[in-house]
Amino acid sequence: MTTIWHNPRCSKSRQTLTLLQDRGIDVVVVDYQKTPPSTDELRDVIAALGVNPHDIIRNTETIYRDLGLSPDTPHGGLIAAMAAHPKLIERPIVIHNNRAAIGRPPETVLELF
Repeated sequence: MTTIWHNPRCSKSRQTLTLLQDRGIDVVVVDYQKTPPSTDELRDVIAALGVNPHDIIRNTETIYRDLGLSPDTPHGGLIAAMAAHPKLIERPIVIHNNRAAIGRPPETVLELF
């Protein structure tokens, strides 16, 4: 099963979804801002990406500064912030066979297949 954490307002997210669909890949689309991932789901995806939480946080968002987040914020605090404010999650993220990739650029996700 392939899942994309998708933001339909994001051009990179739309491009990544189209790329997968054009290749005939059956994709479960999750609008992660309407259906935010839990802290456990975030931990699993971060592990599948092989990164630390700060690597998938959108640090240019106003909420990032408003919450006082930084690269020094403990991982648990970053994960909790992303769960509570999904706008902070980098997009899109594609999950396939316990592996994950960020679609920036969109072609990056093809490494999962």
